[in-house]
Amino acid sequence: MGILLLVVVVAIVIWLISAYNRLVVLRNRIENAWSQIDVQLKRRTDLIPNLVETVKGYAAHEKEVFLKVTEARSALMSAKGVKEQGDANNMLTGALKTLFAVAENYPELKANQNFMQLQEELSGTESKIAYARQFYNDTVLKYDNMREKFPSNIVANMFGFKEREYFAVDEGDREPVQVKF
Repeated sequence: MGILLLVVVVAIVIWLISAYNRLVVLRNRIENAWSQIDVQLKRRTDLIPNLVETVKGYAAHEKEVFLKVTEARSALMSAKGVKEQGDANNMLTGALKTLFAVAENYPELKANQNFMQLQEELSGTESKIAYARQFYNDTVLKYDNMREKFPSNIVANMFGFKEREYFAVDEGDREPVQVKF
């Protein structure tokens, strides 16, 4: 009887340690995934001044567009947390769409080698941001599933593992894109 009780206690302790360690690994993956998003957002904000200066040379009278891009970039750089950075990122995405729409009106600008290179770099960075966001959200999903499922939810509650925010898309980005010829 004593050996059976000892085996059960040891099995429970091993399970508790295992569940705790899996939660820690997932929490750390979330932190790492968020860091990857942060790196790509920083890269994006570093590219924007060069892009704006290139466009300014061709479209000096489009001051409002440049102001919106600059404000959105500043908001992203000063944002804290997932929600605030997500909102600022969405604001910057909208401002960049406007900037590229302005660039469409200037054929010489579209043919400018510097502009084309910056546009390509920004496009690559956008792809990396999209991938990093997906990885982050997938990791949050795994973490939250483990944190909420029985019996690992007992360990999560005992050690204060809290729900994490998803990196969400702005409501305006959910609408279909209007294509006009």
